[in-house]
Amino acid sequence: MHRREVIQAGLSLPLLSFGGALETFAAPRTQVAASAGAFDDDTVAGLARALAAQPYGQPGNALPPALADIGYDEYRDFRYRAERALWRNDGLPIQAQFFHRGFLFKDRVDVYTVRDGRATPFAFSTDLFDYTPQPVPKVGDIGFAGFRLHAPINRADHFDELCSFLGASYFRAVAKGLNYGLSARGLALGSGEPAAEEFPRFTTFWLERPARDASAIVVHALLDSPSAAGAFRFTVDPGEDTVFDVDMRLYPRVDLAHAGIAPLTSMFEFDPSDRVGVDDYRPAVHDSDGLAMLNGQGEQSWRQLQNPRTLQHSGFQDRNPRGFGLMQRKRRYEDFQDAEAHYEKRPSLWVEPRGDWGEGEVHLVEIPTADEYHDNIVAFWRPKLPIAAGREHRWHYRLHWCRDHAWKPELATVSATRIGASHDGARLVVIDLAGGRLSELTDDAKPQVDAVASQGTLRNPVAYRNGETGSWRMSFELDPGGARVSELRARLVDANGPLSETWLYRWMA
Repeated sequence: MHRREVIQAGLSLPLLSFGGALETFAAPRTQVAASAGAFDDDTVAGLARALAAQPYGQPGNALPPALADIGYDEYRDFRYRAERALWRNDGLPIQAQFFHRGFLFKDRVDVYTVRDGRATPFAFSTDLFDYTPQPVPKVGDIGFAGFRLHAPINRADHFDELCSFLGASYFRAVAKGLNYGLSARGLALGSGEPAAEEFPRFTTFWLERPARDASAIVVHALLDSPSAAGAFRFTVDPGEDTVFDVDMRLYPRVDLAHAGIAPLTSMFEFDPSDRVGVDDYRPAVHDSDGLAMLNGQGEQSWRQLQNPRTLQHSGFQDRNPRGFGLMQRKRRYEDFQDAEAHYEKRPSLWVEPRGDWGEGEVHLVEIPTADEYHDNIVAFWRPKLPIAAGREHRWHYRLHWCRDHAWKPELATVSATRIGASHDGARLVVIDLAGGRLSELTDDAKPQVDAVASQGTLRNPVAYRNGETGSWRMSFELDPGGARVSELRARLVDANGPLSETWLYRWMA
């Protein structure tokens, strides 16, 4: 399932009719069933631990053909009734609506509400949906495909869509003034590897009823897949930035050698750093333009994303990372010139580890794409050693859905990368930088370009203030010298140390 399809199908909620007598397509999804009753922060972990101790059971998610075989347009006709939103009439700061099963979203999800330490099933009913102009389907309790939360983000008198959990373990969120863009996932297994990728699923959710004066809501999720089971606790706090505090408890059935923790999924088609073969009126098309990192030693870096000709893996080794994220730094309409997609309003997503994560790497996967409808960028933390089966593994982290995120304010950040032909077969690299100590330098200052290439030769490095914008620019030429690939690294420095974050790029012939 492509996340872009998840987004498009989730814009409205849809279904088709199933004629004949009432049928119940409600086979259990797991061998360890959730139930109503006492509930606390260890309940879902107990279910996940018990699941992992058993062989994986393929979910029984059969749907009548009229639901399983419908298209996008029919599915959009299945709209959750806003007046039936969970907690709508209770004066609470957050409400929930639910997604119908059908089209791409055939997997059943069960939902419970939690109040005063007691879990209660929230049952599916066709009364919750408006199917116009389709007839109401004749089905029993088929469960849901997922849900979305609503909260007053942009105006105090209006409940905006805040986040959604829909499809496998995908979820996404917005912040004030932003629209949906990239997604997060509960767990990545085998992303970009030669073998088929495994997509763990959230099978059950528990929504804790928020207090009347609460600013956040707690959501619990049970995850299952052939290789692992898991328990997640999300504390979702909307606002100028929307913040998810995540407590992940993982129980592998087998050793996980290619697992991704805190995975992020996005799209990058092109921008001024690489327009070779692009025939498009827009100057850029992407949900994210770079992978930002703050490593355990305090180095801040920016890896410009690419739409490569072949599948690319990059690993940035670290110990106890302070953060990483897929960011959208272009924030002007003029950067994209797209009055429909408004890529300038897509959120950045920064992962802030809580506690020590040990040794591993921030892993980046870049996949070739010919359009803007398929996600081709994945980033996650990969532990150095395989995650061992038969015991609990725990990670805490915070997700910041935001316009930008400040790490080391004294450093200038990369605002644009431009690459084009120079003479003699060389490539001219131009990097715009803004903010930090660099903005305080006088026009006659002489910061130095600190740049290296793993292959080829760098020549004519120069740094200067751009008289048109007031920001600084560094540039140099890369002479490949016959090399097919070169890893580039550059930053501005002066006598007091770094002036900018470290710019990283993989040049490919």
